[in-house]
Amino acid sequence: MFEKFTEKAVNVIVEAQNIAIYDHSDKVLAEHLLLALVKETKGFCAKIFKNYDITYERVAEEVYLTLNIEEADMTSAIPFSDDFKRILTETMDLIEKSGNPTVHYEHLVLAAINDKTSRIPQYLENLGFDIEKSKPLIEKLVQRKVKKDFHPELDENKEPEINLTQETDALFDNKESSKVFERAVSKLSTSNYEILGTEQIISSILEDKDSDLSKILANFGITEDIFEEKLSHINSRQAEYEGRQIVFTPNAFIAMSLALQTAKELGSSEVLPEHMVLGLLKTKKGVAYNIFKELNINDDDLAHGIIKPIEKQMPETLTILRLAKQEARRIGRGVVGTEMFLLGIIGEATGVGAVVLKELEINIKDARIIVERIIGYGNEYFENEMVFTKRAKRVLETAWDYAKKQSKTKIESSDLLWAITTEPDSLAMHALEQLGTDVVEIREGIKKHLTNLK
Repeated sequence: MFEKFTEKAVNVIVEAQNIAIYDHSDKVLAEHLLLALVKETKGFCAKIFKNYDITYERVAEEVYLTLNIEEADMTSAIPFSDDFKRILTETMDLIEKSGNPTVHYEHLVLAAINDKTSRIPQYLENLGFDIEKSKPLIEKLVQRKVKKDFHPELDENKEPEINLTQETDALFDNKESSKVFERAVSKLSTSNYEILGTEQIISSILEDKDSDLSKILANFGITEDIFEEKLSHINSRQAEYEGRQIVFTPNAFIAMSLALQTAKELGSSEVLPEHMVLGLLKTKKGVAYNIFKELNINDDDLAHGIIKPIEKQMPETLTILRLAKQEARRIGRGVVGTEMFLLGIIGEATGVGAVVLKELEINIKDARIIVERIIGYGNEYFENEMVFTKRAKRVLETAWDYAKKQSKTKIESSDLLWAITTEPDSLAMHALEQLGTDVVEIREGIKKHLTNLK
């Protein structure tokens, strides 16, 4: 379920869980969801609440007048109440009806105010919130979320979403990561928890004291003994969703999703424990991350400490992806498509991919002219993190698979160029065709050079 939630939507669920824990409640209630929703202060939907003076403080005062909390043993997991689960189900129904592949904060708000069985609508009406007037505005926000950013390659229909609850073994099948997960799962057997959290993952990484990663973490004051001591004072498991098979907690799911993304963007053909820690740092949430903060760990310093040795091993692909982002920024684009991968391969200049293209008389000057003609200049870049198009992500996936089949530990320029040739309708291939080459010439060139290297 949570794999379909945006980060903002997951944050609402986690905040509802946190409020329930603070209340010592035996369940995460619909009221806790309402409090989490109105606690959000950013976005147009939050402004709608603000227009009616719907604040966290006012809602809390109204809710706790009537709410009877049954106190729970805080050593056990806190399940969701029936009302909460019904709203989650209604949320999933909403995205099905709207054709939206992901759950946004606005979907949760809409499902909550539509749920007549819970007391949420009554609480809001008591505080002067006009549901009937506000609902059309929120529905418009929901529909707006369906719209795609413009780029010729932004095609949401051709790339299946990765479900980590089903694909864990395939994604983390290298020796180092397998050992981490084996140890993490074994830790669950000694607890009352059935789902894997960030704390078990980090604890398992630290257990291997002789690994290079453990040594890097130790340099920052993160050792197994210190981490376990901090963990012993925390009620580590937050609420699980009953009736659904969830492998990871929401925070752990996000961390592992970002670990996979980070691995690809760092040119690796496998997800390593280093990528898991980097994924955790990107989430900025979870039990393990909170312990890092207690230890006064600087995110950027730790990330740099982990990435520095990786960069020494994989400079080629990292250079290509960095150049691809630079090329997108140069023409005012906030999106990196396959055409930018092509410019990055040519710009890197030393890899097999660049050599093959050079032999085909393709240079950066001519390639830029063609790409600019195809995609044009934009004004989309405003200091935001660059995003990849669906097709560009698919090219990375193919390059990843191609490298793995050759038993490589990293994605090389030849893998990336080969992957581009598997997308005949991509902007990169359109550009290459206009530059006077085709799939056959490119693949033959790659094969020749790889044979010579053996």
